[in-house]
Formats: sequence, structure tokens, C-alpha cells
Amino acid sequence: MKATVRLNDLRKRYRVGDGYADALKGVSLTAAAGEMVALTGPSGSGKSTLLNLCGLIDVQDSGSREIAGTAVDGLDDDGLTKLRREKVGFIFQGFNLVPVMNVHDNVEYPLLLLGIPAAERKARVAELLRRTGLADFGHRLPDALSGGQRQRVAIARALVKSPALVIADEPTANLDSTTAQQIVDLLRELAHERAAAVVVATHDDRMSSHCDRVLRLADGVMQ
Repeated sequence: MKATVRLNDLRKRYRVGDGYADALKGVSLTAAAGEMVALTGPSGSGKSTLLNLCGLIDVQDSGSREIAGTAVDGLDDDGLTKLRREKVGFIFQGFNLVPVMNVHDNVEYPLLLLGIPAAERKARVAELLRRTGLADFGHRLPDALSGGQRQRVAIARALVKSPALVIADEPTANLDSTTAQQIVDLLRELAHERAAAVVVATHDDRMSSHCDRVLRLADGVMQ
């Protein structure tokens, strides 16, 4: 199966005081459409750096990246922004919902950025709210929702534009066991159905045990 995500021999270091710290030391990763790949490892292992590179938020010192058939590293800032906006969805531990926008508008927002016509936006948002169990919550503000409901909004927002890649950073960390399991099942179901590759950083066995592959990082090296 052709890889949606292909990261090859990525190296990244950061300046720390008078020296440097190596965050990634030649890490490679692939993820195919519909596949969920878990990144595990202790804090400081390089998971966040790898997610940022995978999600086109940061730039590596060496190595190469390909997302949805596009060679990333020859793109200028505008090209990176366009690719990220069109092909990558993000799910964050802290939800990152816009507090003054209701559920419907939070989910619709990525489609507005893409210039999707109003009728299509309405249909896409309605479908994702239905699939995530939020059909009756469209007019509520995020502060009126439970943690599990807010994470469902975040999943709907990430998937509404049918991205090739979904980046999830500790998506179950703030949830109780029952809700976490529901979120894992929902994300897996929708990712497979919509043929999105999912790369998720997690310390949560409830998450990693339901992924197709589990990769472990330690000291910037894939083990």
C-alpha cells in the first residue's frame, strides 16, 4: 500500500544555551491511508518534534518528507501553508477550540479557509456532527460541553475537510477511561472510513493498543 506519509532520516537539533540538543537523530516513518500509527516514548524522546515535522509546522535540519504524494521540502512558505491547510488535520490534547464560536462554527472553520461553498459546508458539517454524536449540540459553545464532547468536536473539525493526514497529540490524556475508549473507537472508525492516515503521540495504552502499529522513540531514535 502506498504511503500517505513518508518521513526519511529526519534529523533536528535545537540550540540549548551555548550548545545544541539533538531532538531527532535520523528518524524515518511511513503511514498509509486508513492506518493509525502510535508514537510512544518518554517525555523528551522526540515525539513532539516528529509530530511538528509531520504536520508541516517545523522544518528539519536534514532528511526528507513527503505528504500525500507531495515532496514537502521544496515548497516555500505559501506552498507549505496550502498543503497543511488542505491535507492535514490536527487534534490537540487541549482541544484548541475557538471559545467564542459554537460547535457548528468550530467544525466549519477549516472549510471556510478552503473557500468551500456554503451548501457543501453545511452538508459536511452536518454529517460529521451526526457521526460524532453532536447533531444536537451545534449551537453550544465549547465551555458548555464535557471534555469528551469537546474532543469529539476536535475530531469532527480535523476530519471535515477529508485530510490525507491527521496529527493527534495525546488525544485521550484528559479523558476518563470510558470516554477515552469512545474517542479511540470513533477516531479509528472515521480514519479508516475516510482513508486518512493518523499519526498519534500518546502515553496512553488505551490509545496505542488500538492503533495498527506502535513505534517507540527514545533519545531521538526510533527503537
